[in-house]
Amino acid sequence: MSKQGSYTIVQIGVVQAEGDHQLIQLQPEFGPALKGLSEFSHCQVIWWLSEFAEDHFRQTTQIQPPYDAPLSGVFSTRSPVRPNPLGLSVATILSMDEQAGVIELSGLDAYPGTPVLDIKAYFPSTDRVKDVTVPVWAASWGDWVAQ
Repeated sequence: MSKQGSYTIVQIGVVQAEGDHQLIQLQPEFGPALKGLSEFSHCQVIWWLSEFAEDHFRQTTQIQPPYDAPLSGVFSTRSPVRPNPLGLSVATILSMDEQAGVIELSGLDAYPGTPVLDIKAYFPSTDRVKDVTVPVWAASWGDWVAQ
């Protein structure tokens, strides 16, 4: 097993609320990175779970998920309590202003003020799995996010 390391990441933007939608305001130097993203309907947003970044949350390895699920390891859940507080959302791109470095999104489950670490275009050929198995307790959640 390799030695544990530390890594440096940078915040590229911040989540802001806009009614029932969210905005990501990028740092000025990252505005040019939006070029071409407006051609996609969806993107993946990686964000820092700043509400759960304290050490005691990062040392938790098992949690009790909601909806009568059994005790589970954090790696088998989408819990914000985990060793590295990284959030991942697939969001619908509603509009974009490349010059201002702003993206308007729907479906981003991050709070206003949340640091954004990365944005990636959603490619169905590589980001979607055709045949998926989930535990019984999650089987009733459906196959798709409601629009």
